[in-house]
Amino acid sequence: MKRHALTAAVLSTALMGAVSVSTPAMAQDQQYITIGTGGQTGVYYVVGQSVCRMVNRSAEESGIRCNAPSTGGSVANINGIKSGELNMGVAQSDVQFNAYNGKAQFDQPMENLRSVFSLHGEPLTILARKDANIDSIQDLKGKRVNIGNPGSGQRATMEVLMDAEGWDTSVFSLSSELGAAEMASALADNNIDAMAYVVGHPNGAIQEATTTVASNLVPLNDDVVKGLVDEFPYYSMSTIPGGMYEGNPDDVETFGVRATFVTSADVDDEVVYQTVKAVFDNFDRFKRLHPAFANLTPQDMISQGLSAPLHEGAKRYYKEQGWL
Repeated sequence: MKRHALTAAVLSTALMGAVSVSTPAMAQDQQYITIGTGGQTGVYYVVGQSVCRMVNRSAEESGIRCNAPSTGGSVANINGIKSGELNMGVAQSDVQFNAYNGKAQFDQPMENLRSVFSLHGEPLTILARKDANIDSIQDLKGKRVNIGNPGSGQRATMEVLMDAEGWDTSVFSLSSELGAAEMASALADNNIDAMAYVVGHPNGAIQEATTTVASNLVPLNDDVVKGLVDEFPYYSMSTIPGGMYEGNPDDVETFGVRATFVTSADVDDEVVYQTVKAVFDNFDRFKRLHPAFANLTPQDMISQGLSAPLHEGAKRYYKEQGWL
């Protein structure tokens, strides 16, 4: 499981400058693309900003400029790609699978969904207030739990977990739908007992919460969880190392997915090719933009967590590099 760190708010300030640069003389010759991300405190937002930074570095040569606004997350990004509002987006590997196969949140298969590459690993992370006495999955019953905003990856994964456990929202005394940017403060203000977040580690929002209020990570490793991992290839068990967050000295076992970068077959091959080229031609620079990227390898990125076929523009670049 790859590690993530730093607050997206700090990184995005540095990255936004590269996204917004444009000159009137070039404007009529430019093609603009939009990448769907997630909440501004999450790594998805940094992923989008980082890809755009690489694309915009070569804009004079490629004629492509990029922006990456904050969005509702995985499901919202795929729906945005489907509607044509977004050209590309970040999505959990399970949400990608569901979209391509027409399962869970998606009524019909999105047969033109295409993979571009995968990124870091992301465990489902439950953080609870210490005074709520939540030390296992079963302890969540009767508590005030933020299950995530509709359209987010954490909401999608929480719904899978709840369904596997035989639960609906009535098992909680409150099931809130706050977005990623609101969860930490809600926990600190005692408006919720626990929050769910599908994210890589360390993460800025969880660092904020654990340093503001006494809180603990909750293991997700019962037989139901292990059954999900056995059943679905896009899930795997993972461990959040002890000592990463204040007040959490011990390893915590949970399960999770991978972040993936997706698009549509309708997006021009050259646009996808130039986007992939911008990232991998500057791969060392890209990996320095967030700790989540530090251990990425091209071989893993073009194979792991991808349920939809690779986009032809991406395949063209990977074949040129001898990776396919």
